[in-house]
Amino acid sequence: MKKTITYIAVLAGVLSFISCGGDQNSQAKAAPGKQVMPYPVTEVPTKTLTGYTSYPVSIEGVVNSEVRAKVTGYITDVLVDEGQKVKKGQLLFKLETQSLNQDAAAAKANVNAAQVEVDKLKPLVEKDIISEVQLETAKAKLQQAKSSYNSIAANIGYANIKSPVDGYVGSIRLREGALVSPGNQAPLTTVSDISKVYAYFSLNEVEYLDFLQNNDGETIEEKIGNMPEVQLKLANGSTYSEEGKIETINSQVNENTGSISIRAVLDNPSRLLTNGNSGKILIPKTYENAIVVPQESTYEQQGNILIYKLGKDNKVNSSIIKVITSIDNLYVVESGVEKGDSIVAKGLAKLRPNTEIKPQPTPFDSIAKPIQKVFR
Repeated sequence: MKKTITYIAVLAGVLSFISCGGDQNSQAKAAPGKQVMPYPVTEVPTKTLTGYTSYPVSIEGVVNSEVRAKVTGYITDVLVDEGQKVKKGQLLFKLETQSLNQDAAAAKANVNAAQVEVDKLKPLVEKDIISEVQLETAKAKLQQAKSSYNSIAANIGYANIKSPVDGYVGSIRLREGALVSPGNQAPLTTVSDISKVYAYFSLNEVEYLDFLQNNDGETIEEKIGNMPEVQLKLANGSTYSEEGKIETINSQVNENTGSISIRAVLDNPSRLLTNGNSGKILIPKTYENAIVVPQESTYEQQGNILIYKLGKDNKVNSSIIKVITSIDNLYVVESGVEKGDSIVAKGLAKLRPNTEIKPQPTPFDSIAKPIQKVFR
């Protein structure tokens, strides 16, 4: 009996040992060792770089002179073509003058008749045959006849329509045979001086105040003089070769749009720009020794931009950064990170705060390298 009890006890002990060993092996398999993942990290530098603020613009020649008829008549000749370069005083259009010529002939005859009358009365006055009043009346009629003739002659001159300025001919809306008059709403054409062009753009009230406050000078004139040269991005995305200068700022706010108009002037030696062109004006601003982080090294959450900083024990924690502006693929940062801080360079999607990583030092410029864009 004692042997049986002893055997049962030993067997129970063996089974218990086997059971415990199995539980330990199971726990060992269920709890593998913690894995630390490698991540590229880079050191935050400071850089001096230039950013641009863009505004839509409309382009006009520095002189846009409408050509209109001063008298009523039919166009008999169009002597220029659209886009042609013309000089001031060059003949552009001729109007029919037959009826005016007839009127001029009649007026000239009246002048001659009035002159004969004056010449006849002069000796009679000298001999006291007639009074001085009669002669003065005849002279007044002569002057009236001359004025009438000069007016008709001027109208004949107006029938030869000439260019008011040096420039290039715009669209010609009416051709031979069309009846024109001073009352026409549309001009015959427009002659534009586009050796230089104006670029007009607008700022809202807040932008206008910031624009002035960020430029040196006591008066608006001084501030305009201290403004940097601007660039023009054309409608096809290319940058115009000539830089421009802001000339005037209309200090009155447009009641309808709440905006303020600004005018820049650009040289146009190649005539690439013309009336009606559109584009964007680019106003530069230089940030000296600015803290920058690559946009690829950030992520957004609830409207905030965040980074992961590398801390003690190679653990990372998120930090909100305040961004001043973005230039290419960099953020210019006002706060939230300091020069020399180490941040996770990329691959942030799988990270969580207080995660331990294996840092892999990576040059900043390799992360901040601009992305090459391919357009088709």
